[in-house]
Amino acid sequence: LPRPPPTPAGSCPVEPCGRRAYAPPAERKRFYQNVSISQGEGGFEINLDHRKLKTPQAKLFTVPSEALAIAVATEWDSQKDTIKFYTMHLTTLCNTALDNPTQRNKTQLIRAAVKFLETDTVCYRVEEPPALAELQKNEWDPVVSWAEKRYNVTIGSSTNILGPNIPASTKETFISHLASYNMWALQGIEFVITQLKSLILSMSLIDRHITVEKAVLLSRLEEEYQIRRWGSVEWAHDYDLCELRARTAAGTLFVHLCSESSTVKHKLLQD
Repeated sequence: LPRPPPTPAGSCPVEPCGRRAYAPPAERKRFYQNVSISQGEGGFEINLDHRKLKTPQAKLFTVPSEALAIAVATEWDSQKDTIKFYTMHLTTLCNTALDNPTQRNKTQLIRAAVKFLETDTVCYRVEEPPALAELQKNEWDPVVSWAEKRYNVTIGSSTNILGPNIPASTKETFISHLASYNMWALQGIEFVITQLKSLILSMSLIDRHITVEKAVLLSRLEEEYQIRRWGSVEWAHDYDLCELRARTAAGTLFVHLCSESSTVKHKLLQD
């Protein structure tokens, strides 16, 4: 999973053994007034007052596009009296891309993403109760059919606990498609997949076939069915739903911004 957001240079906590700690506090008092971006040799940097933002591994926080830099700077600028690190998903994803804590290469990232096909949420169906089985068919079949047509593959579904038998050719097609993304975008794709527990829903979302709200709803289909039948725990379900939407939206935006090659004009963050 992506690392927590960094603290600026010189302020990262250090464990007693001398290793740099990776778990900043969930919240921290805001210590800066202004947030800005600047272009350096390696890309675009984030400035908190006159200090350069750095990653948990003390690398200079540098992103490949100006649009992504503005988005990250907006996360920091939108923090009020207290910095809520757990709300800063774009910052966290950038840290993961820069530090690569799991030390995986592009091939490993792609194969990890494609492996989700074997346990994809929309491929596992129930037989009982009939109402839920019908709901899954009506809601999930169109997305699976779209993916099969979009990528010219066979996916299918199964009520067997072992899941559907995904053809090797289908996996190779997705591997080839994902190879067209850069390392940064792949980090975002994996993040979205882990939120939705589905490669099919994630690619449908990233390809703009469905919205974030629709993707999240489809990923929680059984849970939503149970809520309608038995009721919800006050606040808990709404909170979980909003959190999942926020993470999924951030991951999708990250993929698009990391694939963005054009330069946007500099503008004030408050505009």
